Amino acid sequence: MTTRALRCGVLVLALGAVTASGQPPATPPAFRFERPIVTVGAGPRRLAIDVPLLVGAAPFRTVIRRRDPATRAASVTPSDGLRDLRLYDASGVEVGYLLVGDPPAAPIYKPAVILPVASVDTPAQKTSGFEADLGELLLIDRFRIDGIEPPFLKRVTLEASGDREHWTLLVAEGTVFDLPDERLYQTELRFTAGSFRYVRVTWDDANSARVRQTPAVFAGQLPPDAPPPPLARPLVFERRASEPGRSRFRLRLPGAHLPIVALDLDAGGGHILRDASVFQSQLSGSQLTPVLVGQGTLRRVVRGDLTASALRLPIDPPTDPQLDLVVVDGDNPPFDLRGVAAVFAELPWIYLEAPGGALTARYGNATLVSPRYDLEAARSQVRIQSIADAHWGEARARTSDENAAGAAPPLPTVGASLDPGLFRYVRAVPAGNAGLVALGLDASVLAHSAGANRQFADLRVVDAANRQIPYIVEQASEPLSLDVAVERLATPPRTLSPARSGRSVYRVKYPVAGLPETRLVLSTTARVFERGVSVAEEREPDNVRRRDAWLDTITTTRWVHADQDKPAMPLTLSVRPLHATELLVIVDEGDNTPLPIGNARVLLPAYRIRLFRESGAPLRVAYGRTDLGPPQYDLALLAPQVLGTPAADVAIDAEQPTAANVTTASVVSPRLFWGALAIAVIVLLGLIARLLRKPAAS
Repeated sequence: MTTRALRCGVLVLALGAVTASGQPPATPPAFRFERPIVTVGAGPRRLAIDVPLLVGAAPFRTVIRRRDPATRAASVTPSDGLRDLRLYDASGVEVGYLLVGDPPAAPIYKPAVILPVASVDTPAQKTSGFEADLGELLLIDRFRIDGIEPPFLKRVTLEASGDREHWTLLVAEGTVFDLPDERLYQTELRFTAGSFRYVRVTWDDANSARVRQTPAVFAGQLPPDAPPPPLARPLVFERRASEPGRSRFRLRLPGAHLPIVALDLDAGGGHILRDASVFQSQLSGSQLTPVLVGQGTLRRVVRGDLTASALRLPIDPPTDPQLDLVVVDGDNPPFDLRGVAAVFAELPWIYLEAPGGALTARYGNATLVSPRYDLEAARSQVRIQSIADAHWGEARARTSDENAAGAAPPLPTVGASLDPGLFRYVRAVPAGNAGLVALGLDASVLAHSAGANRQFADLRVVDAANRQIPYIVEQASEPLSLDVAVERLATPPRTLSPARSGRSVYRVKYPVAGLPETRLVLSTTARVFERGVSVAEEREPDNVRRRDAWLDTITTTRWVHADQDKPAMPLTLSVRPLHATELLVIVDEGDNTPLPIGNARVLLPAYRIRLFRESGAPLRVAYGRTDLGPPQYDLALLAPQVLGTPAADVAIDAEQPTAANVTTASVVSPRLFWGALAIAVIVLLGLIARLLRKPAAS
């Protein structure tokens, strides 16, 4: 081939490459989800970001820039958010779009002129109020009332009109209040945005004093690039085990890495004044630990049929798909949580110029980067408030193969092989669906493994082929609660001095020996009492300093309750690791009737391990060795998958020693060992005596 021909060939290839780059790709990228977009015709449209899109698409990098003082919601910078979202028309051609509304501007408050309204004072109705003139038609979504002398708590009805003849009900039964002593404040009413000039406020004076002052009122006007209203999503929650004086709840989010900035709580009962905290699991060193993501004080005041409340907890955007809510109850009954809603940050609109036919959105491909379209040149001309709305259709998974590929962890799920027979304990894990599972470590694992102090160094998970399954240890924010048996002794133990009378002695039996430090929780049905309570352990003689059995006192405290109308708070006592499985609770009754102790619980630090399980794969948990160090798994690969995926809770089967462990225990028991040693010593002494007698006789 000549040089000229070679150059022509290269030129043809280059032109072909340029032409191909300007055409749609022959093989479009794979997406996990697909949703139709209902545009109702061609032209500019705006589309609100919803929860299914946030769950399935690439997450936003949320950076809190400001918080609304009224709602305590935050705005975020949508940097790199939804980078895998693509829109296609009916022929498969990609349609460009923009994210509009970053940064979301604050509402502009415009003062209004007060127009008095006659009061109504009849046996059936007692109302007063006013009307306000904004001077012109404005797009508003909030109305603020200032200048009323606190404290006050009023019910109010809000209406609006464009001509002062035809009125639209905006808020049927709103509440405004300013209670400085209770630190509760709310003087702004929110409603669906609309264009109005006149606003009518009607006070309900049936159960509260009439407002005498002329207030100052302001309407919140939406800016041109206002984002859609913040999303709110009800959450599934469950009550968890907890220590006395605290209520704990597990909240399950729709997904991980969501721009959630607050939790709205719905609680039963009357007045509320309790501190609350929100935790999520986060990688720290080699294990997951609970990290605080939000806290605040829950407040509610009830006066007749009026309620002033502040039950919103601001939080940092979580990375994990579950949260732990802890409410400090103090001396109150357990917190009556009836509902939780996640409040999302303010997000931008999706602006697009819809074609005439069908339009489809596809997303769910972590390998894609943010697109950049020519439509960006028209951003400054977009007036999002005047653009017609488009709507989402139902999302569907494109294929089961794509979903499985997207959910698979990008790392090996098995490690090196080992022999489970070398461990003292091997326990089966029930088979189940594939995915991330969380195995709770029960009291037996805490007692018989290396434990938390040694980072569970001897804990291993193996499959049917004895290959290790990588895992991450997670410390839970809630305790592990175990009910324990309580028995009142008819006669004091021999280790207790009989000199003092007026004492009740209870024996508490732990479920397993070797547990770490615990907290013992005692409950009673008595209402008015004051007792001295001691916790002690009976110890065996050591033949060095103690020749007889003796009583080792662990802790002593006073248990007092003096309210006949309320049940007594349980007593919580710290107990160091025991030498056996039993301890004594000694109650100094004095001259009173014995204090009834109905039940007891033991609280332990709770741990679980997160790992990936293949569908139907039989797994086993092995532990009980002293020659192993902590496992070395590639946490840099494992952690991102573990933290961003919901985990299914799985319980391990009951503990059973291995055959080798049973044989060793039966052959080398302490009693048999010392008996055999004594016999061996006697035989050896007899042989030595015979050898000494033979030389003497000769």
